Amino acid sequence: MYHTWMRYFTPSPAHYRLGLVCLGVGLQHGTLPTVGPRTLDHHVAVVLSSGRGWFAGADGRRVPVRAPALLWLTPGVRHHYAPDSGTGWDECFVDFTGPATATYTELGYIEPERPVVPLSDPAAARAVVGRMTRAARRDNPLLEVETAAAVHELLVALRRARADLGPDGDPVLAALAADAFQPLSVAEHAARHGMTPAELRTAVRRGAGCSPKDYLLGIRLGRAKELLAVTDLPVAAVARRVGYDDPAYFSRLFTRRVGMAPVRFRAQQGRSVPGGWSNAVPDPDDPPLVQQPDAPDAAPGAT
Repeated sequence: MYHTWMRYFTPSPAHYRLGLVCLGVGLQHGTLPTVGPRTLDHHVAVVLSSGRGWFAGADGRRVPVRAPALLWLTPGVRHHYAPDSGTGWDECFVDFTGPATATYTELGYIEPERPVVPLSDPAAARAVVGRMTRAARRDNPLLEVETAAAVHELLVALRRARADLGPDGDPVLAALAADAFQPLSVAEHAARHGMTPAELRTAVRRGAGCSPKDYLLGIRLGRAKELLAVTDLPVAAVARRVGYDDPAYFSRLFTRRVGMAPVRFRAQQGRSVPGGWSNAVPDPDDPPLVQQPDAPDAAPGAT
């Protein structure tokens, strides 16, 4: 016996310009029937919360699957899978497509080469799918946009839930971020963490979907923007604080990546107000709490 619930959608051409669209969502559990062999023209994320079974990819070789796990079904790739006939499994699935799938694949959020991905905890992904099922009522005028936005959120939740990442993220990326403002080359960063440059490139590409240089550049430029926006530090001083001894090189790099020179960015985004309540540059690791407004006084005569 098994139980199943699913809905399918047909987004309009305008919705595809959101980058991702949801084509279907479903919840199933029990001794489900075998799927495939088949080939799809879109992506499917199958999230397994409990149970076990098997999966066969393009080569036809069966590999065991044990929840919690993620099955990636990617376009044009033959697949075949089923839960164990004795135990079954509990799954939810989301069918999706759109031009942004190529970028998510490049960044490592979708992994065609790894169709079975062990997860540490599928709860966050299941929560996103739960919101999609609630949005899936036929009289919801926001259905396509809500579910499209949820696909983006689901990919992030699945990325965080990968079992090969610790609860605080990838330790290599954390170590790089801690040293991001040191004036070090990629080779020096690698040696600092006991790795070869090739090993560091592989680890960062795996964890962040980009090169170590681009990963460090994103952190450095983000901090430079904060310093430009909320302080009166000269551009040369900002450059030194984020790891660049040559202010001219920093300005060229900032202009190329941001699309405007540091001085123009400051002119547009500056938040330094004389007499303001704080002159400290915000610490991204210690965000302030947004205070809730006090409840309004009770109306006269209220009890």
